[in-house]
Amino acid sequence: MTLERPIAPDPYELLPTVASFTLTSQDVQNGEPMDAAHAHGSTGGGNVSPQLSWSGFPAETKGFAVTCFDPDAPTGSGFWHWVLVNLPADVTELPRGVADGDLRGGFTVRNDYGEQGFGGAAPPPGDRPHRYVFAVHALDVDRLDLTPDATPAYVGFNLTFHTLARATIRPTYQIAP
Repeated sequence: MTLERPIAPDPYELLPTVASFTLTSQDVQNGEPMDAAHAHGSTGGGNVSPQLSWSGFPAETKGFAVTCFDPDAPTGSGFWHWVLVNLPADVTELPRGVADGDLRGGFTVRNDYGEQGFGGAAPPPGDRPHRYVFAVHALDVDRLDLTPDATPAYVGFNLTFHTLARATIRPTYQIAP
């Protein structure tokens, strides 16, 4: 059963325009279906974050944040799968399956599953393909004044005021009925 509802807007089209830079991945590609390795364990997936690397960000970048958001989740507010903050400016790659202990001072806040770390894709079975917006935010500060208890929405609010540039990859995921 496909849920009949309009396609949600891309979340970054609703925010102030910022410069862009390059985000690449060995695991996910724009507009292409993700492997089940990046789906949530509740769907039989591996719940593994994809490899990401970035370049070409502004020279004045002092830190990074990485997020993954599903604007197509049938919630009225989308679904945050990953919110990683306070990465140092010299971190320009995350390996596949990165753990919080490997973030050189960075940390994740609780995702919308209520878990720390990456939470893989899990759209309703039979729903249209969902977009998963992986974004790297180049920041004008080395640290956002946040704790691991911050909500993804509060992180997003802070990112709006500190993002110099943003790079995105938008793979998809769908579960057959």
